[in-house]
Amino acid sequence: MALQPDDLLDARGLPCPLPLLKAKQALSRLAPGQLLEVQATDAGSWRDFETFVAQSPHEMHAREERGEVYHYWIRKGGASPS
Repeated sequence: MALQPDDLLDARGLPCPLPLLKAKQALSRLAPGQLLEVQATDAGSWRDFETFVAQSPHEMHAREERGEVYHYWIRKGGASPS
């Protein structure tokens, strides 16, 4: 089953820590429960995203490496707006 993101962030070609910083900005614009797909070429992003998700209310649904591009699917956590 393919994940259908609500937003796509193309961070390919950006050096560390820009992919993570741009992902944080993109997540801030999403509603809780929405899914963000991030594409990055920075090898350090693998560790950065793992650490970020472990320390945040967000959940990493999947991550994979396709050639030289890393793909991350992160679901925004937090309470739903009331």
